[in-house]
Amino acid sequence: MTPDIRLLILPLPEFALLPFGAFLDKLRFSADDEDYSRQRYCSWTLLGLTDEPVTSSSGAVVQVDMTPAQLDLRGFDYLVLFGGRSAGATAALAPRYKALLKRAAKAGVRLVGVDNGAFLLAACGLLDGHKVVVHWRHEAEFRASFPHLQVLPEQLYCFDGARITCAGGTAAIDLAVELLSRACGRARALKGLADMLVDETRDSRHALRSLEAGAGQGRQVQRATALMRHHLGARLSIEEVAAQLGVSRRQLDRQFQASHGMSAKAWWLEMRLQQARWRLLNSSHGLAQIADEVGLGDASYLGKCVRRRFGCSARALRRHGGGA
Repeated sequence: MTPDIRLLILPLPEFALLPFGAFLDKLRFSADDEDYSRQRYCSWTLLGLTDEPVTSSSGAVVQVDMTPAQLDLRGFDYLVLFGGRSAGATAALAPRYKALLKRAAKAGVRLVGVDNGAFLLAACGLLDGHKVVVHWRHEAEFRASFPHLQVLPEQLYCFDGARITCAGGTAAIDLAVELLSRACGRARALKGLADMLVDETRDSRHALRSLEAGAGQGRQVQRATALMRHHLGARLSIEEVAAQLGVSRRQLDRQFQASHGMSAKAWWLEMRLQQARWRLLNSSHGLAQIADEVGLGDASYLGKCVRRRFGCSARALRRHGGGA
């Protein structure tokens, strides 16, 4: 019998194991009537540019089943990319993967970018005119790198025609369920969730409680924090944030003081500096680009802020990592 859905799985160098494993396991549970991992109702093939194993960000290695030279794209409905640990390094893979991805798109295979996979699709020009979902931690970097693309903030995944993007992590389970629902029906798509210890699937617009402020913090502080995260790279003032919430700057500062022990402006600066620190440790981008991504003006000002907050230069922080 021909499977209802046929997927090519393309793990990129240093791909994250969590979304990769979660996605494949959901496919496995829905693939047959029992729990034998038979690829009856859905099938998948691991693809690599070469037949060499692909190493994940955690060091675990997977063996691919097929290379592009062996590939007949007529046998597949989707090509699912699992992005690498570094968004910049993933985008830099474009010259190596562009021909394969464009060939798949031309053949009518729908392209799916999971986690930083969206960076590679965008770098190949394959997301032009499409809405995009990326992991919240990489949103500012994606907007800076591809300002012409529309990013949907704080969504788990997005289906936009022949292009699908997913934030990664456990959202890969929700993405797999939606893909399977469209091809195999809802009942088969939900099969095995209890075995995976998953209570229920989440809508694409599900708001992560873990990104909200703590239970003891006011709703205005939660909403302000979400706005700050969304506008991390923008030149938005605290007064403008307060206005969007319908409160005064003084009221907002008072609520942040009560919940965080600092003003709203100080909290936003801390949020930006923590993101800048993460970018310094996890990318090779220069200070000027990182400063622009996190809304801290220029390299000089970012350098001063980093030294004041972390007690060392940005270069030393990058060189010595968390031990700086």
